[in-house]
Amino acid sequence: MNTIAAKPVGEWFDGMPLVRAHWLAGVTLFITFVIEAWEMMILILNAGSIAAEFSLETRQIGFLISAIFLGMIPGAIIWGRLSDSIGRKRSLLFSVGLYTIFPILTAFAPSYEALWATRFACGVVLSGALVVTFPLFTELLPVKVRGQGTVYLSAGWPVGMLGAIGITALLAAYGWRTTLGFSALLGLWTFVIWKLVPESPYWLAEKGQIDEADAAIAQLSQGQVISKSAPSMEDTGTVSIFAIFGSGVLLVTVLQTIVNFCFSWGYWGLTSWLPTLLAERGLSGGQGLTFLAISALFMFPGYIAASFLTGRFGRKKVMTVFVFLSTIAGFGFAYSQTVTQLYVWNFMLSFFSLGAWGIWNTWLGEIYATRTRGQGVAWGVMTQRVANSIAPIAIGAVLAGGSFLQTVSFISIFLAITFVAALFLKETEGEILT
Repeated sequence: MNTIAAKPVGEWFDGMPLVRAHWLAGVTLFITFVIEAWEMMILILNAGSIAAEFSLETRQIGFLISAIFLGMIPGAIIWGRLSDSIGRKRSLLFSVGLYTIFPILTAFAPSYEALWATRFACGVVLSGALVVTFPLFTELLPVKVRGQGTVYLSAGWPVGMLGAIGITALLAAYGWRTTLGFSALLGLWTFVIWKLVPESPYWLAEKGQIDEADAAIAQLSQGQVISKSAPSMEDTGTVSIFAIFGSGVLLVTVLQTIVNFCFSWGYWGLTSWLPTLLAERGLSGGQGLTFLAISALFMFPGYIAASFLTGRFGRKKVMTVFVFLSTIAGFGFAYSQTVTQLYVWNFMLSFFSLGAWGIWNTWLGEIYATRTRGQGVAWGVMTQRVANSIAPIAIGAVLAGGSFLQTVSFISIFLAITFVAALFLKETEGEILT
């Protein structure tokens, strides 16, 4: 009788076939990311109506847009700890389930201050989904398709963006409260996550739950992989929040901090003020929504290209090229003089910047070991949200005292810094997760 030799969990994913269970988990997590994108865009699209009701100034609008991201700063750290201690799946269920409450509170906010508070609290809760979604999918996929599959997951961003644009247009006659309150229905997706997404075998093995890890591998492979996972060689206790600053990973943490901050600033700084910037170039509110919708469509081929290329040339080469071309497109957009030029440069920016984001969402979870993956991704998400929180306010100030050219050029400088930092990160394409 043959005895199966025990191996680390990651080795069982090397050669694992891609089966229906992976597709079901992938579609479920894809919609989860759609929900996150939806919620981050919906207030921006309704900012004009909110400003009119509460008589807000430009700086107040920027601060309101930043509220959800400010909430995600402490939220990311909290959920990063929870995902490493209570599990990826359980954290995701709590995050999406609790999220349901806050669109309802937003819809009934009696004042600007109350609205800001509900958006902040929504950020604290929803950041759990942002911290967990990509690392969990990374830990469910076979090695050979891990990069390609996780990049496709990122395409949930334009889907969420298009959904938010569509609902905003559809419910415009009913006011912003109805539009934002509608989001509460999305929390029902919690039940689908519970049914179709398994717990990460990596996390289970890390916590010493070997039988459960092997059962999860059997479920994911639909019985085609009968595994015997080796226990983790590490202490299975709670990971210190300072573990990602240890001597072995300090440089990685510094580099990913720079990439997350600058890339988020460059992308979100432009996105959060794009309707206003387009208005400065003479586009009406309706034309601005159409511009955003068409721009979102150009994100899809960017993700497809990034997914195809990362499996052939690796994370580093493809992302750095895409970010470099995004930087060129950003400056081209800044110098645009006609509506046609605005479209051309922004479509190029949408294609390359979102393709790069798809790769980065994958790469960020791979550069840390399982033991520190939750903390590392949480730190990255927190850094992104610091940038997202500051950028709308800072860029609003630049816009108030400067021109379209100065504002967009200032934003694009951060894309250039992202390009340089990404050059020094290690390649992870085809590597077994540890």
